[in-house]
Amino acid sequence: MDPEKVEKVLDARVEATDNEKLEVSEKEAQRRQDVIIATRDEHNLTFLQAMRKYRKAVMWSVIASMSTIMESYDIQIMGGFFAYPSFQKKYGIELGNGKYSIPASWQVALKLGPNIGLVIGVFANGWLAEKYGHKRVMIAAHLVLIATIFATFFAPNPRILLIGEILCGLPWGIFAAAAPSYAAEIVPMTLRGYLTTYVNLCWVMGRLIATGVLKGLLGYTSQWGYRIPFALQWMWPAPLAIILCFAPDSPWWLVRKGRTEDAQKTLERLLSSSEDDPRSVSEASRQFRAMIEQTIQTEKDLNIGTNYAECFKGTNLRRTEVACICWAGQAVVGFAIQNYITYFFTLAGLSPDDAFKMTLGTFSLAWFGTVSSWFVSARCGRRAMYLTGLSILAPIMWAVGLSDFAPSTSALRWAQSSLLLVWFATYGVSLGPVPYAVATEVSASRLRIKTIAMARNSTYFIQILNIVVAPYMLNPQKGNLKGKAALPAAFMSTCLLVWAFFRLPETRGRTFEELDLLFAKKLSARKFGGYKFEETE
Repeated sequence: MDPEKVEKVLDARVEATDNEKLEVSEKEAQRRQDVIIATRDEHNLTFLQAMRKYRKAVMWSVIASMSTIMESYDIQIMGGFFAYPSFQKKYGIELGNGKYSIPASWQVALKLGPNIGLVIGVFANGWLAEKYGHKRVMIAAHLVLIATIFATFFAPNPRILLIGEILCGLPWGIFAAAAPSYAAEIVPMTLRGYLTTYVNLCWVMGRLIATGVLKGLLGYTSQWGYRIPFALQWMWPAPLAIILCFAPDSPWWLVRKGRTEDAQKTLERLLSSSEDDPRSVSEASRQFRAMIEQTIQTEKDLNIGTNYAECFKGTNLRRTEVACICWAGQAVVGFAIQNYITYFFTLAGLSPDDAFKMTLGTFSLAWFGTVSSWFVSARCGRRAMYLTGLSILAPIMWAVGLSDFAPSTSALRWAQSSLLLVWFATYGVSLGPVPYAVATEVSASRLRIKTIAMARNSTYFIQILNIVVAPYMLNPQKGNLKGKAALPAAFMSTCLLVWAFFRLPETRGRTFEELDLLFAKKLSARKFGGYKFEETE
């Protein structure tokens, strides 16, 4: 972008002097003052003050984010079913020893199916949510999910099961993209990191619930051993669809649509009076709305559009790169291991029961890791957490992979499994939650929905590759790599660490407009965190 144009945009943000106030209308002077107060409020709010003032916004964000639980739940039960006796007997083939196994080709297909649906759903959300708003799209997605679950529950053969998984993936994709975007747009900057990463916590919760359900039903040899886990998916869509009917729309979306009065009413619903703030809810809402309008106008001045093609133009290309690679890192660092962890444990020599116990342990650690990340993020930035996490994750994968060249023993397999527990705990603090915050913060407000869609799908594209390759790497009848399957993840984690050092900027503690201007100035990623805006900017 032309540096002169950047400076022109910066100059437009100068606080009006007495002389300038004579030249602008009283209304414009009030608007400028509102923007200044709202921006200062964003920076000065403490966590507790924000929780009191925006408690209703926090509640709606938490409820909307719970939609993602079912996405991770089904992905986990499907991966767990491959080591599940009753499921193997229904959809697998009989081996020579009297046991059953799901052929590698069907493992690929059944893991690939929901991801195909997810990719389509995520891209569709980028268009639907911008046109109709997060609220209406999420309600419709829940209703669709209620219908598509029937296909998986009653599937008589792998083909019907695959169709059901693809159809279920469509609404899951909408949830995966809509939840973090909605969270980022209804809470203040102080709470943005907590509520966007809460989406990741919901994702971990889904895996925990799935693993607990599978372990509890492991002894069932009838068809209900695998049908009950499918049926439990109906627990969420209906009540969430009803509750979301009363949820507010995103005020940022309303302003983008020119519905400023509706945005004002929505903000009044989201804000609460507080002893820490003498202003009325109406006054604080008006000032917050003025800041939103200013940010969107700044992006218009910077020629930031609203369609998918804009994600690859000018400074938006860099923002798209950061969001996509940062989020794709979730799938890269655990390639071939992460989504097949139960299967990996069984191949390591653990019994199905011990394998599910170990899997439950890994996701419990990931859950505690995500909660711990909230306390860590209060002191550390997104960049520091991401780099530190990679600095630990990469060596662990190298250790798991290289140790497999030693003679195979029970002690070695348990050691590798223990290292993976440490890996999941570290992942839960760093690469698990951080991309949710980075993708929502790094994107321009006018492109947030679409940038998040691009970034979320970058993860699914890596997972699709993982799904195709991993079974052939792990399956005893194919590659049978065992612990050596960790080596590709180790190599890619190392490459990601190098990228993050040079390209991942610090986004913590910045308003959306400040981030727009930092990208427009084309600062080095390592200078984002220390840059200070002058009074004239």
